[in-house]
Amino acid sequence: MKNLLIADDNEQILDVLKEYARNENYNVYTAKSGKEALREFDRRNYHAVLLDVMMPEPDGFEVCRRIRRTSMVPIIMITAQGEDFERIMGLDIGADDYVVKPFSPSEIMARLRAVLRRLDLSGTKQMQYLTKGSLDISLEKFQVFICGQEVRLTKKEIEILYLLVSKTGNVFSRSHILDSVWGYDYYGDDRTVDTHIKRMRAKLDKYSHPDWNIVTVRGVGYKFEMCHE
Repeated sequence: MKNLLIADDNEQILDVLKEYARNENYNVYTAKSGKEALREFDRRNYHAVLLDVMMPEPDGFEVCRRIRRTSMVPIIMITAQGEDFERIMGLDIGADDYVVKPFSPSEIMARLRAVLRRLDLSGTKQMQYLTKGSLDISLEKFQVFICGQEVRLTKKEIEILYLLVSKTGNVFSRSHILDSVWGYDYYGDDRTVDTHIKRMRAKLDKYSHPDWNIVTVRGVGYKFEMCHE
């Protein structure tokens, strides 16, 4: 059975999610504050985390940041706020998905299955390490290097980059990237991809890489191409 941590200061939501998760054979552990969530996370190995944004002491964003310092466990963030900037912020600091209240518990369970299924599939890939010219990507360790210098990217940015590099020269539509990286038919628009790639480019471009580039194909999507092949 998989261990699942649910952190939310709303006891009613905790009870509902706990019941649904147990029906899907998760070992469920709960927390009602950021401090409890971090303390609970350190006690055992988790397969996934459901994390409320508006928890006290500290909030869900900070809990996500701290978890990401040591773990790439799948994180789904839950919030009562529906603003785009908050959704993007949650994804940008390393969350795998983002759900706005009110939500369907069945939908959250479906998203959990999708995230874990995608993780299982990535774990079966023979190639976890890619090298293209000056660029090195370790999907296993979630690290990116340009000419031996580590570039600090978020989990999602690394997954997008890995996808593009894995099929150099191929053009990926935004919907294809969403489906491949997020692992399900995304409930929202494709601006999420544009935002992630914009931020990823800004970080990559701090290091010289004249031998490759991430190219925007107008009206279609993005591709990774080598400049001197």
